[in-house]
Amino acid sequence: MPVISWEHIKRGSSPIDWCEENYTFSPHIAEFVNTFSNLLFFLLPPLLIHLHQPYARHCGPGIHLIWTLLIVVGASSAYFHATLSLLGQLLDEIAILWVIMAGFALWFPREAFPPQWSQSPDGRRKFSYLCFVFTVLSTFLGFIQPIVNAFVLLALGVPTMCLLIHELKMENNIRVLSLGRRSIVLWVLAVICWVNDRVFCSWWASIGFPYLHGAWHILIFLASYTAVVLFAYFEVKNKLSGPVPILRYYPYNNFQLGVPYVLLDQGAGWEVNGNDVKWQKLHQT
Repeated sequence: MPVISWEHIKRGSSPIDWCEENYTFSPHIAEFVNTFSNLLFFLLPPLLIHLHQPYARHCGPGIHLIWTLLIVVGASSAYFHATLSLLGQLLDEIAILWVIMAGFALWFPREAFPPQWSQSPDGRRKFSYLCFVFTVLSTFLGFIQPIVNAFVLLALGVPTMCLLIHELKMENNIRVLSLGRRSIVLWVLAVICWVNDRVFCSWWASIGFPYLHGAWHILIFLASYTAVVLFAYFEVKNKLSGPVPILRYYPYNNFQLGVPYVLLDQGAGWEVNGNDVKWQKLHQT
């Protein structure tokens, strides 16, 4: 297992070098586009933390951990692509691992827990401990062969999308279904960009566009944060009692290309009609 030393902090110490030519735009930044394509990781999470304050008060601050970890992912990725150091690569990959596993700990379906946990009041807490132990062990194992870490992380995205598809199959809200399809399409496009930049670099460089990894950053952030919003929505909806989740968009609710977030109705609830724009008050029973 390699031990992090000064050599691994040096520029260019990572075995991975993406398709973008190095130090083209700046003598201080190795991959300029790949570095600054992480901008969304810094801009949107603070807004999402603000928008989900009511959700966090009801369901706990776990969702804020996800938004904070996304900022860490953006910072780690920017550092890696600016320096191409092994330390930057490991920080980037480890941050992604912690985001995925935090999502599993928060929203993995209770019915998929081991039988003795699914009916237990503290089953979610036990499963969260299991995720934490797995994540810590995987963090250390990631130092053994850093070059394979990215492929393992891509593989973890598959069960995430499968869980999302499972939830969407039981959903009839048009607005939620639309966002769910968008999240899945964005994830598929992101993976296509990642694979093309990694495998077909020479062809993309020959046509003058070696920037697909930068597109991956943008697409995977959009896919990830919309999936987080959807899982937060399903968590509240799948509970038998409590507030009713409402999928809204910022800054204009009718503009479905805005920033989605989950709003909780603490009263009798609101039922969404077919286009999810007008709201009908449910009758008290």
